[in-house]
Amino acid sequence: MRLKPRASVVVAILVAALLLATVVTVALSVGDRATNPVDLVRALFGFGEENVVYAVREVRLPRVFLALVVGAAFGIAGGISQGVLRNPLASPDVLGVSAGASVGAVGVMAVGALGGPIGVIPVPIAALIGGFGAAALIAILGFGAGFRGRSMLLVGIAISTALTGITQYLLTRMDVAGAQSAAAWLTGSLNARGWGDTLPVLIGAAMIVPIVLMLGHSARALIFEEDLTTNWGIRGSVVRVTLLVCSVALAALATSAAGPVGFVALVSGQLARRAARVADIPPILSGIVGALIVLVADTLARTVFPVQLPVGVLTAIVGAPYLLYLLQRPRRGRGAL
Repeated sequence: MRLKPRASVVVAILVAALLLATVVTVALSVGDRATNPVDLVRALFGFGEENVVYAVREVRLPRVFLALVVGAAFGIAGGISQGVLRNPLASPDVLGVSAGASVGAVGVMAVGALGGPIGVIPVPIAALIGGFGAAALIAILGFGAGFRGRSMLLVGIAISTALTGITQYLLTRMDVAGAQSAAAWLTGSLNARGWGDTLPVLIGAAMIVPIVLMLGHSARALIFEEDLTTNWGIRGSVVRVTLLVCSVALAALATSAAGPVGFVALVSGQLARRAARVADIPPILSGIVGALIVLVADTLARTVFPVQLPVGVLTAIVGAPYLLYLLQRPRRGRGAL
C-alpha cells in the first residue's frame, strides 16, 4: 500500500530520528575506552568513575552535539537551496557560499595569527559576512540565468574557485602554527571543538528554522512554475529570496563552527527526498539526514583509523562520487529535482 505524501514524510522522519538516536548512543559509547549502556547513562548524569564521566560529558558529548547541530544546519541549507533553485546540484558548497564563509573565517584567523585584534569580528560573524557576500555576488552574476539551470551553477563554481584561491593566499600570510590550524579547519573538522563552537550555530538555527517551517507550504509550491504560484496567491519571489537567505545563514554558521564540511549539504536533501518519496525536500528530514551523515562520519573518523581524521575527509569520500553521479545522470525536464 502506497502512503500519502504527508504520511510518507512523517514515517521517514520517525525512522530517521530512531536511527539518529541509535547512532548518538553508539557515538557516546565508543572511544579510546568503550562505555557500556549502564555506565553511559550514569555518566551522563554525573555518576560513576571519574574518568568515564569525563570522557562522556566533557569529550564525547560536546563533539556529538556539535556534529548534530552542524549536520542539521548543512542538511537544511542544502535542502532549501536545491528545492528553491530546483536543481540537485545547487547546494551551498557547490555554489560557493561555504567558500565565501571560509574566506571570512580564515581572514579573521589570519588577522589574529599576525597579532591583530581577532576579537573585533567574531569568527561566526565573519563567516556570515563572507557567506552573504558570496551569495550576493552569485545573485548579481547569475541574474541573467534566471537563478536556475547550469549557468547558475557555473557562476557558483567559478566564484567558489576564486574564493578558494583567496583562502589559500591568506594561509600563506599566516605563521606556521596558525596556517596549520586554519588548514585543518578548512578540511572540515570537529577535533578539539566544544560547547562554545556549538552555541552560535544553535542560536542561529533556533531563529532560522521556524521561518523555514512557516514557509513550508509556500516552499512546496515553488516546484511549480512562477505563473501558477502567482495564481495561487503565493509571492514566489519573496518566498524564494527569504528561503535562500535562510539557507546561506545556516551554511555560513555551520561552516564557522566546523569548517566547510564538504558534500553534506549536497547529499542530505536528495537522500531525504528519496526516503520520503515526495517531489519537494522536507526540511526537517533533510536536517536529520545531515546530522546522521556528519555524526556517522565523525564517529568513524575518530574511532576506526589509527589517527583521528577530519570529518570532511570521510564526507568527501562519499560525496564526491555522488556529485559525479548527479553530473552524469540524464535530466528529465528543465529544473527537475
